[in-house]
Amino acid sequence: MTVELPTTSLLTPPTMEDGGRTLLPWLREMRDEHPVWRDAYGIWHVFRYADVAQVISDAQVFSSNTVRVIPAAQRFSAGNLLQTDPPRHHTLRRLVGSAFSPKIVTGLAPRIAEVTHELLDATGGSGEFDLVPALAYPLPVIVIAELLGLPTSDRELFRTWADKLLDREVADPNDPELTQKIDRVTADMLAYLHEHCADRRAHPRQDLISRLAAVEADGERLSDEEVVNFSIVLLMAGHITTTALLGNTVLCLDEHPEVCAGLHADRSLVPAALEEVLRYRSSFTQVGRVTMTETELAGQAIPADAFISPWLLSANRDEREFPDPDRFDIHRNPHHLAFGHGIHFCIGQLLARVEGRIAVGVLLDRYAQIRLTPGVPLRFFRRGIFAARTIPVTVQHV
Repeated sequence: MTVELPTTSLLTPPTMEDGGRTLLPWLREMRDEHPVWRDAYGIWHVFRYADVAQVISDAQVFSSNTVRVIPAAQRFSAGNLLQTDPPRHHTLRRLVGSAFSPKIVTGLAPRIAEVTHELLDATGGSGEFDLVPALAYPLPVIVIAELLGLPTSDRELFRTWADKLLDREVADPNDPELTQKIDRVTADMLAYLHEHCADRRAHPRQDLISRLAAVEADGERLSDEEVVNFSIVLLMAGHITTTALLGNTVLCLDEHPEVCAGLHADRSLVPAALEEVLRYRSSFTQVGRVTMTETELAGQAIPADAFISPWLLSANRDEREFPDPDRFDIHRNPHHLAFGHGIHFCIGQLLARVEGRIAVGVLLDRYAQIRLTPGVPLRFFRRGIFAARTIPVTVQHV
């Protein structure tokens, strides 16, 4: 069945600079009226939970190798878990999977708690600070950098590179200058990681980059490009999710002080609260896929080689899946898609959850009250990440 392409007053999705006040109602409207929508640049957006789950799970129909339609993606495709289909994806995932095993990740708990306390101590006992540069950003960066074997003192470099990537507007994937634009914002990061890769091949250490440089996959060593791209994904995605999760948790608790009071009274509720934060304010708004063949979603025929953008944030707010989805309810036990689904289920999800649980627990232990500082505006990411760049808080020490 083919239906008439929907029309909308917008050529592309709204931005999130207002914290989602425009985007969330728009997503609700699209779920109801245009569940599959083709924007001005030819991107097919998918909004309902069932359709999003299908797109991100069915690798035979919806490929993660977006290079097929966006040549600029070639720069980061080799060795990139997010851009790889089976069987190569299975091989690459096995290589890094051991570094994120439950035993390894839970064993990091004491170090995560130690870093959390050190970072909060560095605020100098002040009753006011910005949560993002104080804790939400440096904590996961320090943890993932130590796993990779990168100097944690370089974390401001990592933040600069992440900001450049996240600030890059890619509304039109067909932009002929897109490759050059990506090269300009990633050159320093690539050179930095290539240098570390070469060093590990010559002087192996007990870290993940050394392991990647030495391991064999499908009977051959990973190339320098594959090691570097693998490291980029782990470094960038490995910190952004937790940074957003910690910031979004504080935003949700400020908005719902009764929930914060409940967590102060019962720490066992923290994991459930984090799951609801992931549903309610999903860190990554959407991902990308490419159709391998002509297919159909929600009654709409979609041709082969079409770029698909399944909205995780929209799926997690879908009324068809979650009763009263705009209500923040830590007791709903949500089966959200914030970490994806299927073979591309986030390999670092356990680490993000452990970091979130420990960091939130420390915040609750140290502060009787954590509130947004009145009169100080928040700055949000424009696209891609549903999170605030700055979260000024006023705290009351226990």
